[in-house]
Amino acid sequence: MSNVTVIGTQWGDEGKGKIVDWLSIRADLVARFQGGHNAGHTIVLNKKVFKLSLLPSGIIRKKTSIIGNGVVIDPWALISEIKKIEKQGLKITPKLLRISNKASLILPYHQKLDELRENAKGN
Repeated sequence: MSNVTVIGTQWGDEGKGKIVDWLSIRADLVARFQGGHNAGHTIVLNKKVFKLSLLPSGIIRKKTSIIGNGVVIDPWALISEIKKIEKQGLKITPKLLRISNKASLILPYHQKLDELRENAKGN
């Protein structure tokens, strides 16, 4: 399969996750190149419902999945998502999931700083 990029031009639910899932059937690997855990997509495969936020949707089809350097990773959200997917019967291994060492982390103090800045602005 040649390289294919799926990019949304609108905010919100555009169906990108479903398109990526369909394309991933023939793909060797699937990469998520930007975003954070606030976005989500739902994949139904063999009557199982998988709700993903950080994990690339190709992981459900056991395709090598890459979280790229443009993704903002909340480590606790990622661990929680991996545990949830593993409870559904899919083992996430280092060979299956690759994470860029240049991906940004969002930590509790970042969230607290954001909250303080917003509160300082007032109404």
